[in-house]
Amino acid sequence: MLDRPKAGVHYPGSLADLRAWFPDDAACLDYLAWLRWPDGVRCPHCGGAAPWPLKDGRYSCAVCRRRVSATAGTIFAGTRTPLTVWFEAAWLMTTSKAGTSALNLQRVLGLGSYQTAWAMLHRYRDVMVVPARDKLSGDVEVDETFIGGPKPGKRGRGAAGKVLVAGAIELAPGGRLGFGRARLAVIPNAKAEALRTFVLANVAPGSQVVSDALASYPVALAGTEYEHNPPST
Repeated sequence: MLDRPKAGVHYPGSLADLRAWFPDDAACLDYLAWLRWPDGVRCPHCGGAAPWPLKDGRYSCAVCRRRVSATAGTIFAGTRTPLTVWFEAAWLMTTSKAGTSALNLQRVLGLGSYQTAWAMLHRYRDVMVVPARDKLSGDVEVDETFIGGPKPGKRGRGAAGKVLVAGAIELAPGGRLGFGRARLAVIPNAKAEALRTFVLANVAPGSQVVSDALASYPVALAGTEYEHNPPST
């Protein structure tokens, strides 16, 4: 892998460069093959070198005869969306400090549905997470909420058709305004066990956890790992 990739050499330095480098899916596949096999294409099944290129962009291994694709095992595997669109979506995500929304992606790239744009962003965000990232620390506020559009029926906890999401965010030290890093995760329910699992996975021991008055929090945070700062009664 490249230690210090350079714009204009190892990746496009501008949107104009992006479109010049990747005018079609064949160019995208060549680039992915270079990233995956910088020393030449090798068969991932038997290790055979220099498989034969096929018209569909894949390779046929001369040793085991299996077909090899540069997209196999990646977020691009099995996609029906052109790779040129995927590459431009990545550009829009990484060149703006605020990122991009699925609605904006759909509009700018002319995608047929919001769901396609959302799924693309979800795949990118999923692989951008660093598995060994540090946990939140210091004063950390934890809360949970339902996400989803308005639907008829029951409201609040237990509402149908919505997803329960737990969130944690570092508070600025010394009572100052502002926030630090944040973590979000889908949880099955708002019971103590689910909340404790989320906190243990995302908040460093020794931190002070700030929560609302939900009865599950005192149980979830019981123990020596955290200081709990519940709301005053």
